[in-house]
Amino acid sequence: MKKITIPDIMKMKAEGKKIPVLTAYDYPFARILDEAGIPLILVGDSAGMVFAGYENTLPVTMDEMRYHTKAVVRGNKNALVVTDMPFLSYQVSIEDAKKNAGLLVKDGAEAVKLEGGVNMEDTIKAIIDMDVPVMGHIGLTPQSIHRMGGYRVQGREKKQSKKLLDDAKAVERAGAFSIVLEGIPADLAKEITDAVSIPTIGIGAGPYCDGQVLVIHDVLGLYDDIKPRFVKRYVNLKGIISSAVNKYADDVKQGKFPGKEHSF
Repeated sequence: MKKITIPDIMKMKAEGKKIPVLTAYDYPFARILDEAGIPLILVGDSAGMVFAGYENTLPVTMDEMRYHTKAVVRGNKNALVVTDMPFLSYQVSIEDAKKNAGLLVKDGAEAVKLEGGVNMEDTIKAIIDMDVPVMGHIGLTPQSIHRMGGYRVQGREKKQSKKLLDDAKAVERAGAFSIVLEGIPADLAKEITDAVSIPTIGIGAGPYCDGQVLVIHDVLGLYDDIKPRFVKRYVNLKGIISSAVNKYADDVKQGKFPGKEHSF
Protein backbone atom coordinates (compact mmCIF):
# COMPACT_ATOMS: atom_id res chain seq x y z
CA MET A 1 0.00 0.00 0.00
CA LYS A 2 1.02 3.59 -0.54
CA LYS A 3 0.70 6.21 2.18
CA ILE A 4 -2.83 7.61 2.30
CA THR A 5 -3.07 11.41 2.21
CA ILE A 6 -5.78 14.04 2.59
CA PRO A 7 -6.18 14.35 -1.21
CA ASP A 8 -6.58 10.56 -1.42
CA ILE A 9 -9.50 10.64 1.03
CA MET A 10 -11.17 13.50 -0.81
CA LYS A 11 -10.64 11.75 -4.14
CA MET A 12 -12.49 8.68 -2.85
CA LYS A 13 -15.72 10.70 -2.68
CA ALA A 14 -15.18 12.08 -6.16
CA GLU A 15 -14.70 8.54 -7.49
CA GLY A 16 -17.66 7.13 -5.55
CA LYS A 17 -15.51 4.86 -3.39
CA LYS A 18 -16.74 4.17 0.15
CA ILE A 19 -14.33 5.06 2.97
CA PRO A 20 -13.95 2.58 5.89
CA VAL A 21 -12.73 4.24 9.11
CA LEU A 22 -12.03 2.68 12.51
CA THR A 23 -10.73 3.99 15.82
CA ALA A 24 -7.45 2.92 17.38
CA TYR A 25 -5.87 3.99 20.65
CA ASP A 26 -2.69 1.95 20.87
CA TYR A 27 0.21 0.41 18.94
CA PRO A 28 -1.08 -3.15 18.36
CA PHE A 29 -4.52 -2.13 17.09
CA ALA A 30 -2.97 0.54 14.85
CA ARG A 31 -0.74 -2.14 13.29
CA ILE A 32 -3.67 -4.47 12.73
CA LEU A 33 -5.89 -1.80 11.15
CA ASP A 34 -3.10 -0.48 8.96
CA GLU A 35 -2.09 -3.96 7.76
CA ALA A 36 -5.76 -4.67 6.97
CA GLY A 37 -5.80 -1.67 4.64
CA ILE A 38 -8.03 0.72 6.62
CA PRO A 39 -7.32 4.07 4.92
CA LEU A 40 -8.13 6.35 7.86
CA ILE A 41 -7.51 5.65 11.55
CA LEU A 42 -9.24 7.91 14.06
CA VAL A 43 -7.59 8.36 17.44
CA GLY A 44 -10.92 9.13 19.08
CA ASP A 45 -11.61 10.74 22.41
CA SER A 46 -13.86 7.70 22.76
CA ALA A 47 -10.66 6.29 24.29
CA GLY A 48 -11.90 7.87 27.49
CA MET A 49 -14.81 5.45 27.58
CA VAL A 50 -13.61 2.21 25.95
CA PHE A 51 -9.95 2.43 27.01
CA ALA A 52 -10.00 4.32 30.33
CA GLY A 53 -13.51 3.54 31.58
CA TYR A 54 -14.85 7.10 31.87
CA GLU A 55 -18.62 7.58 31.73
CA ASN A 56 -18.32 9.89 28.73
CA THR A 57 -15.66 11.73 26.68
CA LEU A 58 -15.68 14.95 28.71
CA PRO A 59 -12.86 14.06 31.18
CA VAL A 60 -10.37 13.26 28.40
CA THR A 61 -7.32 15.54 28.43
CA MET A 62 -4.83 16.73 25.84
CA ASP A 63 -2.12 14.71 27.57
CA GLU A 64 -4.19 11.56 27.14
CA MET A 65 -4.88 12.27 23.47
CA ARG A 66 -1.21 12.98 22.85
CA TYR A 67 -0.26 9.68 24.50
CA HIS A 68 -2.72 7.69 22.37
CA THR A 69 -1.70 9.54 19.21
CA LYS A 70 1.98 8.73 19.69
CA ALA A 71 1.17 5.05 20.26
CA VAL A 72 -1.02 4.82 17.16
CA VAL A 73 1.48 6.63 14.96
CA ARG A 74 4.21 4.19 15.98
CA GLY A 75 2.02 1.30 14.84
CA ASN A 76 0.93 2.84 11.55
CA LYS A 77 2.66 3.04 8.17
CA ASN A 78 0.06 3.80 5.52
CA ALA A 79 -3.25 5.00 6.97
CA LEU A 80 -4.11 8.65 7.48
CA VAL A 81 -4.10 9.33 11.23
CA VAL A 82 -6.68 11.81 12.53
CA THR A 83 -6.86 12.72 16.23
CA ASP A 84 -9.84 14.06 18.17
CA MET A 85 -9.36 17.34 19.98
CA PRO A 86 -10.73 16.77 23.51
CA PHE A 87 -13.17 18.95 25.41
CA LEU A 88 -11.71 22.37 26.38
CA SER A 89 -8.78 22.03 23.96
CA TYR A 90 -10.45 24.23 21.31
CA GLN A 91 -13.62 25.80 22.77
CA VAL A 92 -12.08 28.45 25.03
CA SER A 93 -10.16 30.43 22.41
CA ILE A 94 -8.89 30.20 18.87
CA GLU A 95 -5.33 30.55 20.18
CA ASP A 96 -5.83 27.50 22.40
CA ALA A 97 -7.26 25.60 19.45
CA LYS A 98 -4.31 26.45 17.20
CA LYS A 99 -1.73 25.54 19.84
CA ASN A 100 -3.38 22.23 20.75
CA ALA A 101 -3.92 21.24 17.13
CA GLY A 102 -0.25 21.96 16.52
CA LEU A 103 0.80 19.79 19.46
CA LEU A 104 -1.16 16.83 18.09
CA VAL A 105 0.52 17.27 14.72
CA LYS A 106 3.92 17.35 16.43
CA ASP A 107 2.93 14.02 18.00
CA GLY A 108 2.34 12.55 14.55
CA ALA A 109 -1.33 13.20 13.76
CA GLU A 110 -1.88 14.25 10.15
CA ALA A 111 -5.19 15.97 10.87
CA VAL A 112 -7.42 16.82 13.83
CA LYS A 113 -11.14 16.41 14.38
CA LEU A 114 -13.33 18.78 16.36
CA GLU A 115 -17.04 18.98 17.07
CA GLY A 116 -19.35 21.79 15.99
CA GLY A 117 -20.66 23.53 12.91
CA VAL A 118 -21.51 27.20 12.45
CA ASN A 119 -20.26 27.97 15.95
CA MET A 120 -16.84 26.49 15.14
CA GLU A 121 -16.41 27.85 11.61
CA ASP A 122 -13.85 30.48 12.61
CA THR A 123 -11.93 28.01 14.76
CA ILE A 124 -11.77 25.43 11.97
CA LYS A 125 -10.57 28.07 9.53
CA ALA A 126 -7.90 29.32 11.93
CA ILE A 127 -6.49 25.81 12.40
CA ILE A 128 -6.53 25.18 8.65
CA ASP A 129 -4.81 28.52 8.04
CA MET A 130 -1.81 27.13 9.95
CA ASP A 131 -1.77 24.16 7.54
CA VAL A 132 -3.32 21.65 9.92
CA PRO A 133 -6.10 19.70 8.14
CA VAL A 134 -9.41 19.45 9.98
CA MET A 135 -12.19 16.87 10.00
CA GLY A 136 -15.51 18.28 11.20
CA HIS A 137 -18.13 16.52 13.34
CA ILE A 138 -21.82 17.45 13.56
CA GLY A 139 -25.08 15.86 14.65
CA LEU A 140 -24.82 13.95 17.90
CA THR A 141 -21.66 15.51 19.30
CA PRO A 142 -20.58 13.59 22.42
CA GLN A 143 -18.93 16.61 24.01
CA SER A 144 -22.40 18.26 24.02
CA ILE A 145 -24.33 15.45 25.71
CA HIS A 146 -25.44 17.59 28.67
CA ARG A 147 -27.10 20.10 26.34
CA MET A 148 -28.63 17.30 24.27
CA GLY A 149 -29.86 15.40 27.30
CA GLY A 150 -27.81 12.31 26.50
CA TYR A 151 -26.97 10.32 23.40
CA ARG A 152 -30.02 11.20 21.35
CA VAL A 153 -30.57 11.18 17.59
CA GLN A 154 -30.36 14.71 16.22
CA GLY A 155 -32.16 16.29 13.26
CA ARG A 156 -35.55 14.62 13.46
CA GLU A 157 -37.39 17.96 13.48
CA LYS A 158 -37.38 20.26 10.46
CA LYS A 159 -35.77 23.20 12.30
CA GLN A 160 -33.03 20.97 13.67
CA SER A 161 -32.36 19.31 10.31
CA LYS A 162 -32.03 22.75 8.70
CA LYS A 163 -29.49 23.71 11.37
CA LEU A 164 -27.44 20.56 10.71
CA LEU A 165 -27.41 21.28 6.99
CA ASP A 166 -26.17 24.80 7.78
CA ASP A 167 -23.54 23.31 10.11
CA ALA A 168 -22.27 20.99 7.38
CA LYS A 169 -21.98 23.82 4.89
CA ALA A 170 -20.15 25.96 7.48
CA VAL A 171 -17.62 23.15 8.10
CA GLU A 172 -17.10 22.81 4.34
CA ARG A 173 -16.83 26.59 3.90
CA ALA A 174 -14.19 26.77 6.63
CA GLY A 175 -12.01 24.37 4.63
CA ALA A 176 -12.42 21.00 6.40
CA PHE A 177 -11.44 18.00 4.27
CA SER A 178 -14.25 15.78 5.60
CA ILE A 179 -17.03 15.69 8.16
CA VAL A 180 -18.40 13.09 10.58
CA LEU A 181 -22.18 12.82 10.72
CA GLU A 182 -23.21 11.14 13.96
CA GLY A 183 -26.62 10.03 15.16
CA ILE A 184 -28.83 11.59 12.49
CA PRO A 185 -31.62 10.17 10.30
CA ALA A 186 -30.44 8.44 7.12
CA ASP A 187 -32.40 10.71 4.78
CA LEU A 188 -30.86 13.81 6.35
CA ALA A 189 -27.38 12.28 6.08
CA LYS A 190 -28.05 11.69 2.38
CA GLU A 191 -29.18 15.30 1.92
CA ILE A 192 -26.02 16.58 3.61
CA THR A 193 -23.78 14.18 1.67
CA ASP A 194 -25.28 15.40 -1.60
CA ALA A 195 -25.03 19.05 -0.54
CA VAL A 196 -21.31 19.16 0.31
CA SER A 197 -18.26 18.42 -1.82
CA ILE A 198 -16.22 16.93 1.04
CA PRO A 199 -16.56 13.31 2.20
CA THR A 200 -19.10 12.55 4.91
CA ILE A 201 -18.23 9.80 7.40
CA GLY A 202 -21.27 8.34 9.13
CA ILE A 203 -21.74 6.75 12.52
CA GLY A 204 -25.36 5.96 13.21
CA ALA A 205 -26.24 8.03 10.14
CA GLY A 206 -27.36 5.36 7.68
CA PRO A 207 -25.91 3.96 4.44
CA TYR A 208 -25.75 7.06 2.26
CA CYS A 209 -22.61 8.69 3.69
CA ASP A 210 -19.34 8.54 1.77
CA GLY A 211 -17.77 6.45 4.52
CA GLN A 212 -18.45 4.85 7.88
CA VAL A 213 -16.64 4.91 11.23
CA LEU A 214 -17.05 2.65 14.24
CA VAL A 215 -15.23 2.19 17.53
CA ILE A 216 -12.95 -0.84 17.16
CA HIS A 217 -14.01 -2.23 20.55
CA ASP A 218 -17.64 -2.31 19.36
CA VAL A 219 -16.74 -4.03 16.08
CA LEU A 220 -14.79 -6.72 17.92
CA GLY A 221 -17.35 -7.31 20.68
CA LEU A 222 -15.02 -6.44 23.54
CA TYR A 223 -17.98 -5.19 25.57
CA ASP A 224 -21.18 -7.21 25.71
CA ASP A 225 -23.17 -4.91 28.00
CA ILE A 226 -23.45 -2.03 25.52
CA LYS A 227 -24.45 -2.46 21.87
CA PRO A 228 -25.74 0.64 20.08
CA ARG A 229 -28.27 -0.02 17.31
CA PHE A 230 -25.91 1.34 14.65
CA VAL A 231 -23.08 -1.08 15.52
CA LYS A 232 -22.45 -4.33 13.66
CA ARG A 233 -20.46 -6.72 15.83
CA TYR A 234 -18.20 -8.86 13.64
CA VAL A 235 -16.82 -11.15 16.37
CA ASN A 236 -17.32 -11.81 20.09
CA LEU A 237 -13.72 -11.17 21.05
CA LYS A 238 -14.58 -10.86 24.73
CA GLY A 239 -15.74 -14.47 24.72
CA ILE A 240 -12.59 -15.64 22.95
CA ILE A 241 -10.33 -13.76 25.34
CA SER A 242 -12.24 -14.98 28.41
CA SER A 243 -11.92 -18.57 27.21
CA ALA A 244 -8.17 -18.20 26.69
CA VAL A 245 -7.68 -16.59 30.11
CA ASN A 246 -9.66 -19.35 31.82
CA LYS A 247 -7.59 -22.03 30.07
CA TYR A 248 -4.37 -20.28 31.12
CA ALA A 249 -5.54 -20.04 34.74
CA ASP A 250 -6.51 -23.73 34.76
CA ASP A 251 -3.12 -24.74 33.30
CA VAL A 252 -1.26 -22.80 35.99
CA LYS A 253 -3.41 -24.20 38.80
CA GLN A 254 -2.99 -27.77 37.51
CA GLY A 255 0.75 -27.44 36.91
CA LYS A 256 0.40 -27.85 33.14
CA PHE A 257 2.08 -24.50 32.44
CA PRO A 258 4.91 -23.89 32.04
CA GLY A 259 6.06 -27.18 30.52
CA LYS A 260 9.52 -28.22 29.46
CA GLU A 261 9.03 -26.53 26.09
CA HIS A 262 8.48 -23.20 27.90
CA SER A 263 11.49 -23.54 30.20
CA PHE A 264 15.18 -22.74 29.83
